[in-house]
Amino acid sequence: MSIRLGDVAPNFQATTSIGEIDFYDYLGDSWGVLFSHPADYTPVCTTELGRTAALKDEFAKRNVKVLALSVDSAESHKGWISDINETQNTSVEFPIIADPERTVANLYDMIHPNASETLTVRSLFIISPDKKVKLIITYPASTGRNFNEVLRVIDSLQLTANYSVATPADWEDGKDVIVVNSIKTEDIPARFPKGHQVIRPYLRTTPQPNK
Repeated sequence: MSIRLGDVAPNFQATTSIGEIDFYDYLGDSWGVLFSHPADYTPVCTTELGRTAALKDEFAKRNVKVLALSVDSAESHKGWISDINETQNTSVEFPIIADPERTVANLYDMIHPNASETLTVRSLFIISPDKKVKLIITYPASTGRNFNEVLRVIDSLQLTANYSVATPADWEDGKDVIVVNSIKTEDIPARFPKGHQVIRPYLRTTPQPNK
């Protein structure tokens, strides 16, 4: 199946490096990041999982739970985690799904046959507390993810979920944001008392409202 933005993220049960989980139960009322890896003991993935573990406090601050996936076994994952912890000087505590039958990989369309018929590509899904898919990023196996970008888009998604704003190109937490066009210019002061700037009738900016 193909998953698109706004779809309900499919639930699943799986064996992981920390035991059996139900995806929805694991997420609870948190945001979620589900991301796949082509295989265990691969160099790029080792750095990615190490980086994710190192960002534990950043994810927790944003009420985000992370969950990785590889097509190898849970026993293989445990050995790989030891390698990750040693080589990346960190401690992987989040679960890694064992998906040797490609059940979750197929459920989330993580197998791209023209790239590899057996291994998952580097798919990453950000899922909101209401279990909707809010962002999908897919990288080839050769390119490691930028986790500063993952945190940046989480900040944007959480901000725009609560305020009638959008984030401009290269936006980072703390910078000005764009007032959405559904709000009339004359109504902006009441909605955004920090002030605003009208650059064009369709392009109005205001300081980030939750700062």
